[in-house]
Amino acid sequence: MNDLKPGDIVAELDKYIIGQHAAKRSVAIALRNRWRRRQVPDDLRDEIAPKNIILIGPTGVGKTEIARRLSRLSDSPFFKVEASKFTEVGYVGRDVESMVRDLTELTVNAVRARAQEAVREKAGRIAEERMLDLLLPKADPPRAENSGEGGLEVVGAPPENGHSTREKLRKMLKAGKLDNRYVDLDVADRSMPMVEIFSNVGMEEMGINFKDMLGPLMPKNTRRRKVKVPEALKIMSAEEAQNLVDMEAVVQDAVERVEQAGIIFLDEIDKIAGGGGKGHGPDVSREGVQRDLLPIVEGSTVTTKYGPVKTDHILFIASGAFHTIKPSDLIPELQGRFPIRVTLDSLGREEFVRILTEPQNALLLQYMALLKTEGVELVFSDEAVEKIAEIAEEVNTRTENIGARRLHTLMERLLEDILFDAPDLETTQMTIDGAYVVEKLKAIKDDEDLSRYIL
Repeated sequence: MNDLKPGDIVAELDKYIIGQHAAKRSVAIALRNRWRRRQVPDDLRDEIAPKNIILIGPTGVGKTEIARRLSRLSDSPFFKVEASKFTEVGYVGRDVESMVRDLTELTVNAVRARAQEAVREKAGRIAEERMLDLLLPKADPPRAENSGEGGLEVVGAPPENGHSTREKLRKMLKAGKLDNRYVDLDVADRSMPMVEIFSNVGMEEMGINFKDMLGPLMPKNTRRRKVKVPEALKIMSAEEAQNLVDMEAVVQDAVERVEQAGIIFLDEIDKIAGGGGKGHGPDVSREGVQRDLLPIVEGSTVTTKYGPVKTDHILFIASGAFHTIKPSDLIPELQGRFPIRVTLDSLGREEFVRILTEPQNALLLQYMALLKTEGVELVFSDEAVEKIAEIAEEVNTRTENIGARRLHTLMERLLEDILFDAPDLETTQMTIDGAYVVEKLKAIKDDEDLSRYIL
């Protein structure tokens, strides 16, 4: 993040997301502000709150992709959740605090994996020594016997060349000459009985993880397996890497990363806005969720199995289509916690052409790579690309507008026969032109009832 200026962030997002310049600028500024906050004096740092964002736009225009790419770009802890999954505390369903717990869990796992990767070389050396101990037969302890002439002779002493034998075995191990040998290894049995509790508050509200609570009290279950040398080395290396990692430091680092750089993407936030129904009681999956969400977004302390986690500086990016309601239908306190609002543009034919061809993970490139594995080179003419984009725009207009996701359904229908027959095709090159696109999709496109189900 030290080198990523807002312009650089936008340029990186441009590699994967077409258009939506205003949204990219907003998230780039929000991300850079997080780096700026860490540079200010300590007494002011805690006072600077993150500027949370609401992305407004129909489905399939790139809201989720912007947030996901942003987290990868900044290497920040990232968690995506649908707001419609939550219910008010005290009712059956997930409570809003669970998203902070899930983010912390993901971050601890990621930091632990990095820590294990850092000690992998050392763990490999220790595992190699353990393997040599397994492969070398243990010598009997030396004992003294009467030599028959009044003297004593030491029998069973280790030979002088014992060290050289170990080194020879080490060379054979590294050269792969022992790969087909089997060794007996005690492997930890990770299977544990599952405990389910049915309660109206659920496991999350109880805050108890039985597996973690009972784990230290129960004896370690191990079972002896006969495995080949390479697999045994992998198992030993993983065990040693786990032993070398300081889990207290990992948890401390992970919690700090969550608190200072975490990003939570709240999708479908419009689904928890009030339905406007007068004369009814509070909706536990709407206004109730908003009230529970408010302290999390404002900044509070959430209890997790790794200790308390503060949410004061977690960046919240919310998104929603807001077709029938407006952001102003959210409760006023929650609106004030999302000061930045960006409207994303609907996608048309021109954007669809660019989405199909320009990004580094362009849809056409994905299908070409898939068919290349079967030895078939797929070629799309410019006319074919234009025709696909045109049909996608037309179907979106006539039926449900699902944005760029329409391209996925069109491509699957268009290439269905080729994908099915690819292993048996004798030709090594297939060209998709405009006529082929029209032939495959015209009947479905023209029949509106059929296109609603198929496209």
